[in-house]
Amino acid sequence: MTDTTIDSRQENSQGQRPIRVLVAKVGLDGHDRGAKVIATSLRDAGMEVIYTGLRQTPEMVVNAALQEDVDAIGISILTGAHNTIFPKILALLQAMGMTDVLLTGGGIIPEDDIKKLNEMGVGKLFLPGTPTASIAEYIKDWVKKNRSF
Repeated sequence: MTDTTIDSRQENSQGQRPIRVLVAKVGLDGHDRGAKVIATSLRDAGMEVIYTGLRQTPEMVVNAALQEDVDAIGISILTGAHNTIFPKILALLQAMGMTDVLLTGGGIIPEDDIKKLNEMGVGKLFLPGTPTASIAEYIKDWVKKNRSF
């Protein structure tokens, strides 16, 4: 499941395109089972999901998000580099004028770091064990409030 699109390709009941979400693993983090589970659950919730695969750079993630015209980016991170990766992606999104794209994610992230990242503009961050339905609902609600297509 590398560099593939998991796609529902069905329009929603209002005839709109599905929400597009890019799921990525950034850096040297080689554990992607959780990212694949999230990607599949978002697809099952009616979203179009692009999974970038392992060992992406922040630049690669933002470029893919731009090319795919995504509504949200979900970063799965287990390496402890969240205080570097999320701000870098956020800065790249801002530099590209992509201020209406949700940056969210999850993994092993201490509560104090979550608060700091949220204050910077990173969306809600999810810890292991979060129900996948909660993640899908959060993305749907955010997109409904912040995007128009």
